[in-house]
Amino acid sequence: MNGIWYYVIAFLIIWTISIVFKDKLTDYGVEVSFPLLMWKTQRLRGFIDRLANKAPRFWRGYMNVGIAISTGFMILMAVALVYSLKFLMDTPTVSLIVPGVEVPGSPIFIPLLSGLIALATVLVVHEFSHGILARVEKINLKSIGLLLFAIIPGAFVEPDEEELSELSRPAKMRIYVAGSMANLTLAAIALVIMLAISSFVMPVVFEDDGVVINRLTEDGNAIDHLSEGMKIESINNATISDMTSFEETARTLKPNDTVNIQTDQGTYSFQLKSNPQNKSIGYMGVQVQTNSIISEGFDNQFYTPLLWALMPLSNLFFWIYFLNFAVGTFNLLPMKPLDGGHLFENLLSYIMPEVAYKPIVTFMSFFMGIIIVVSLVVGLVGVPV
Repeated sequence: MNGIWYYVIAFLIIWTISIVFKDKLTDYGVEVSFPLLMWKTQRLRGFIDRLANKAPRFWRGYMNVGIAISTGFMILMAVALVYSLKFLMDTPTVSLIVPGVEVPGSPIFIPLLSGLIALATVLVVHEFSHGILARVEKINLKSIGLLLFAIIPGAFVEPDEEELSELSRPAKMRIYVAGSMANLTLAAIALVIMLAISSFVMPVVFEDDGVVINRLTEDGNAIDHLSEGMKIESINNATISDMTSFEETARTLKPNDTVNIQTDQGTYSFQLKSNPQNKSIGYMGVQVQTNSIISEGFDNQFYTPLLWALMPLSNLFFWIYFLNFAVGTFNLLPMKPLDGGHLFENLLSYIMPEVAYKPIVTFMSFFMGIIIVVSLVVGLVGVPV
């Protein structure tokens, strides 16, 4: 079943229960006001307080460094987004990423289960970090909770806005960058673990045996001929022995040509389309992964079934890294209401009066927003002919 239907069913159930039992759910901190659904709680404030009080000097020092790192990423992301306009018609840079759903215009497909777990880590560490730094600065937290805006899930920590507005600029900026710094830190940790598993453990336990199809996209013709799990042995008589040979051969394919693919289950031919990311290259709609087999020394052991968990575990840490890095850096764009917009505003306040920097922040927010929306639309519906 297409991943989008899991979301449709889940959201229908959630909203039906929320609307039918609206009055009763209020007693449990649930607020229902379509399209906004919020669950607020006070229970986690004690946990956040304990984390904040254990090492307040560490948190302040860490986020002082975080201000410098976040400022660098803010500039880099803004420049990259503006530069992407050069390639907008050929390769839209911004695209939606939904676990388990093939989004038109997005070259990335995130598996449903590992994607949802990774997305949960993004929300938890981001919002908890905002809360920890708010408590380090002695700002009261009104509530903590989860939200659903129509079909968009999220989490939040609600600080006292009046108290927040009275803080010094460095204290405010520490709070603003805390979420993205937590995401970037978790991304780095997940990347190290993933590389340790994939680069040091798996090469010892597994041997490479060609490539196998792990996904067929709906925008290619291969889906009508091939099946997931097939081992690709050759493409147009070019032997496919590993990922490198597959990628090199795929780059030689041309749109509208007929490709011949030999697999372990037969030979198939079909016409190629244009690659959505590079229209000069032929597109099969095939994603592959290394076909790994257990090394002889680890085969037929009592622990052999456990070794097969290494690959999904490595993939899970990859998606934790990817989503935390992607969301953490995107959130640093100099546009409100993102944290990067608040950071940008506070940085400008050091060198110019409010009457000067407010219009700049407003313009940047509007400009960045337009680029993102246009890139999303181009990715989803294509370039008008």
